[in-house]
Amino acid sequence: MKEHLVIFDTTLRDGEQSPGASMTREEKLRVARQLEKMRVDVIEAGFAAASPGDFDAIHAIAHTIKESTVCSLARANENDIRRAGEAIKPAKSGRVHTFIATSPIHMEKKLRMSPDQVVEQAIMAIGWAREYTDDVEFSAEDAGRSDLGFLCRIFEEVIKAGATTINVPDTVGYNIPFQYAETMRQLIERVPNSDRVIWSVHCHNDLGLAVSNSLAAVLAGARQVECTINGIGERAGNAALEEVVMAVRTRGDVFPVETRIDTTQIVPASKLVSQITGYPVQPNKAVVGANAFAHEAGIHQDGVLKHRETYEIMRAEDVGWAQNKLVLGKHSGRNAFKARLQQLGIELESDEALNAAFARFKELADRKHEIFDEDLHALVSGELVTPEHEHYKLIYSHVCSETGEMPHAKVILSVGGVECKGEAGGGGPVDATFKAIESIAGSGSELLLYSVNAITTGTDAQGEVTTRLAKAGRIVNGNGADTDIVIASARSYLNALNKLHSSLDRVRAQGDV
Repeated sequence: MKEHLVIFDTTLRDGEQSPGASMTREEKLRVARQLEKMRVDVIEAGFAAASPGDFDAIHAIAHTIKESTVCSLARANENDIRRAGEAIKPAKSGRVHTFIATSPIHMEKKLRMSPDQVVEQAIMAIGWAREYTDDVEFSAEDAGRSDLGFLCRIFEEVIKAGATTINVPDTVGYNIPFQYAETMRQLIERVPNSDRVIWSVHCHNDLGLAVSNSLAAVLAGARQVECTINGIGERAGNAALEEVVMAVRTRGDVFPVETRIDTTQIVPASKLVSQITGYPVQPNKAVVGANAFAHEAGIHQDGVLKHRETYEIMRAEDVGWAQNKLVLGKHSGRNAFKARLQQLGIELESDEALNAAFARFKELADRKHEIFDEDLHALVSGELVTPEHEHYKLIYSHVCSETGEMPHAKVILSVGGVECKGEAGGGGPVDATFKAIESIAGSGSELLLYSVNAITTGTDAQGEVTTRLAKAGRIVNGNGADTDIVIASARSYLNALNKLHSSLDRVRAQGDV
């Protein structure tokens, strides 16, 4: 029997720390439900002490999720840990994940604490966490650049204090696979009572080695891998869940472990996270990229036609690439529509939101021949914006663009419930629309990114637009979708403006694993 490899997903915490990737409570719930459907072992739902919004999202996820452990991150101080403990209270299975830096540069320059003080603080942190749960994880931030002897010392003490999972993060993506694997072996061999805990790894991708380092550590004895959907996260990101899981599954001859992940849910999870965060997946991305199972070279095509395994080591269907079409149209009923949303893990919180989404579905069905699951994810996104976060709302748009003339746009927005009119010219229809919106909003924000992707195939496909805005050091992504790309662009821009306007500003913690 192979040993179980725990898959710890931190998309909702570390992944959300990607610039502009902050998610609303409702968006986090959607992702959490998909992770549960995928059978992820541990969902790190956020950083409870970071903001009231983060606390509320973690609490809601803890109340909703039943098949996965729900975890909150906390620095090794009493306030953080008590916030984390309260946030996970409703969970059927809850975990507190606490951390403190252990590298010389972090202890001296950031914490301004001696090694003895760091050990003492870590022990106290475990004690506070155990008041809320017996499932306590301890991380040595920047373990990849820490002294091995000191790591042995602090890990021995936190195990004595009651930690059940020990995480050895490569916080800055500094390690090399053979080196990281040797560190893991040494720790397991030298730390007393190492057999009483699960050894974990959390690798960043600064040198493109996050997955390689994680897998090397698994071969050296790690039995939990911390990762994210599509590898999103701080700076260059984290180890990609889909790559770790499929490497272990595909190379069962090498790895003495197995996961419980339902791999057919990988692509749906990838698309959902990409749509919510506004971070598109590159076409040649392993496992979930659009070209991951595409073959253009004649020799490859000939080989695959004769025998798939000549050039494919995984089946596209096994990771969820089988295309699901929604067999519904403009004559379909509300109950059938609601049932399909539930199958996709989409739950709208009120009848009003469901009715609005259904009306938009009917409208889309009139304009689009085939409706795909991806269309539904995009369609309901607007219904998941709570009224208090929708300060700006598009009421009307008219754009004129003709050869030899400057494009001109007129818009009517609801701003805090009051209708306002604006118009402007621009270099193109989208530019004119954005300037017309700004003539009303006057946000003073800077446009960092404008990206358009077709959600599905065909000339009647919905266009999905991502708009990234920056203001006063805060970066947000806005998303919008429509078969009319100008309308999709306007919705995306307004979605970003609403996020900037929201009072639920995310507060960064002083450290990160």
